Amino acid sequence: MIVIGGGIAGCATALELARAGMAVTIVESGPVGAQASSANAGSLHAQIPHDPFRNLGEAWARNYQPAIRLLIASLGIWKGLEADLGADLEISFGGGLLVATTEAEMAEIEVKAAIEREAGLAVEVIGRNAIRERAPYLAEQAIGGAFAPAEGKANPLLVAPAYARAARAAGVEIHANTGPASVRRDGEAYVVEAGATQWRAPRIVIAAGSRRGELAAQLVTPLAIEAVPIQVSVTEPAAPLVPHLVYCAGQKLTLKQSRHGSLLIGGGWDAALDDQGRPQVDPANLAANLRVALAMVPAIGSLTIVRSWAAFVNGTDDWLPIIGPLPGHAQAFVCFVPWVGFTGSPAAAKLTADLVLGRPPAFDVPLAPFAPA
Repeated sequence: MIVIGGGIAGCATALELARAGMAVTIVESGPVGAQASSANAGSLHAQIPHDPFRNLGEAWARNYQPAIRLLIASLGIWKGLEADLGADLEISFGGGLLVATTEAEMAEIEVKAAIEREAGLAVEVIGRNAIRERAPYLAEQAIGGAFAPAEGKANPLLVAPAYARAARAAGVEIHANTGPASVRRDGEAYVVEAGATQWRAPRIVIAAGSRRGELAAQLVTPLAIEAVPIQVSVTEPAAPLVPHLVYCAGQKLTLKQSRHGSLLIGGGWDAALDDQGRPQVDPANLAANLRVALAMVPAIGSLTIVRSWAAFVNGTDDWLPIIGPLPGHAQAFVCFVPWVGFTGSPAAAKLTADLVLGRPPAFDVPLAPFAPA
């Protein structure tokens, strides 16, 4: 078995397969876990993202419900992941708090929370007094919101390397820094080439970030996956202030505080591209992101931003994961969770391994909505 991609999705899938007794090789174009797996802000999500809910509507949100079930299953894995991988990943579950500042936003949150509950997510809609008691650090403009206790955070710089170590210990052969790979079918085998090296196997898993679509297209089954440049900032360490993963219903914001005191500020603000197509920080969007954060949590105003960075996040228009065999390629599998891949990849990897091995799914999650077809 060859797994193309050495991020969390690829390493987690390889680990599952190796633990089941399969010989596995990972081919990774760069350093292991160096792309979206480590460049994200470390949020562990389960709520329906509010921005697409507002823009795409209730019908879209109901279509998204299977993804919520996948994320719930993945959060269950995250709870035991440090013990499983034998590593401190700085995981904590303080809950996710979606904040409203207007009655119209509260009405949207009520509808969205009902859809989330239908999918099995515990969500509590809270008013002004309750949010003030639970999150006294919020500005006075916060009039309520939704609280999902299952959500949390982890350190993305630690997770992919821990998965890679565990995979190697289970017998996985990892080839990093190979340069971009290509794939083709040769009879009953798949041939993966990178640089001057070639690997052959009867089965492959494509878990290579935004290149999943390009690699699938090489097997004449293109996937509509896009790479979107976004940016994140981190502050100097501060005294404990924000125990939750904070969202804003009206504007783009995610905000959380790490174990070491730094606050990570993001929310999906667009980054720019340089003349070589590489993501770079957009100063105007950086300023706008920080204004939203400061308006929501005024106490951060005295802190210094020590770093801002840009990276690609990989997405699809419908926000649904893509998990399963490619049409016409029963032994070529895709493992992909768009937009919130940091959260969802552990469960997606288990389900992908189940499909490869022909065993029953590990979770009660419908796979038909995620089929590459």
